[in-house]
Amino acid sequence: MAIELTDELIVLEEAAWVEQQENRLTVETAQAVQTAITAHAEAIGENRYEVERALKQAVRHPAEDTDD
Repeated sequence: MAIELTDELIVLEEAAWVEQQENRLTVETAQAVQTAITAHAEAIGENRYEVERALKQAVRHPAEDTDD
């Protein structure tokens, strides 16, 4: 079953990914992503690490996205 991700999560991770690639990721950006992941995982009753994995997969490797 695929984990459903919100637009907010995707926007936050996209911003963090851009910052990371440009070697300028801030603690504030990273913390915002982690806080949103944790809240979303709790809201949908999923493991937060699985939510994070699905989010990174969707943002960083969209062509490789799988329905596992």
